Amino acid sequence: MPLDIILLVLFGALLHATWNALIKAGTDKSLDASLVSAGGAACALPFLALLPMPASASWPFIGASAILQFIYFQLVAGAYRAGDIGLVYPLMRGCAPLLIVATSGVILGETLSGGALIGTMTICAGILTLAFEARKGSGHAIRLALANAFVIATYTYVDGIGARLSGNAISYTLWMSLLPPVLLFSWAIWRRGLFAVAVHVRYNWWRGLIGGGGSIASYGLALWAMTKAPVATVAALRETSILFALIISVVILKEKASPWRYLAGVIIAMGGLILKLG
Repeated sequence: MPLDIILLVLFGALLHATWNALIKAGTDKSLDASLVSAGGAACALPFLALLPMPASASWPFIGASAILQFIYFQLVAGAYRAGDIGLVYPLMRGCAPLLIVATSGVILGETLSGGALIGTMTICAGILTLAFEARKGSGHAIRLALANAFVIATYTYVDGIGARLSGNAISYTLWMSLLPPVLLFSWAIWRRGLFAVAVHVRYNWWRGLIGGGGSIASYGLALWAMTKAPVATVAALRETSILFALIISVVILKEKASPWRYLAGVIIAMGGLILKLG
């Protein structure tokens, strides 16, 4: 994989870890997830007029992606309520690329080189190593994380194909971001009431704007990379976001790191090196 694509995907991974940390640190994870989605849409709106419309063939994928993103954010919030980020995040982000690697040959007809396959599997192994740190987590949290891994793999395929059909991956990403917050806030208002949602938005709008900007930039970079490189390889490299999440937890949040974290970091770094050399 070319170095410029690797660096852009890694930057996207850093942004992804940042907005997940914002949700985990929030007081209401469900509404914070909705705010992040809305923040992404708000950041997308000013640029829509500057870009070409996605090709008509990609619009069914945009619609399907909106539904999958709604489910994804609901599962993210539920998983963070049920379990520790040290268990939930690695399972969600580590199992998804494994599913893609196992099925991309059948679904997309993509064949990975030996180096790309080894690098991808190494990154996945490093991410899943982190789950050992919190292996005593609740069964409910694990089930939610694994369910979301399936959702992540599904929307990665949907958006990877949709971005290629759209003719412009950035335009596809921006249009794709508009509908999920409508679904999320409609659901939140129906469940919680307009007043409760409005109060949370008033005091936490900044969290959604910062997280949303990071979310859409991160995913846009990944989708662009998927138009230049195999989807499975990009998906695995993107999940190095867990490594950045660990750095944030140790350096900024002053959390203690177990030997499992350091071992995982070494394995993930090796996987990234193998991808570059392969």
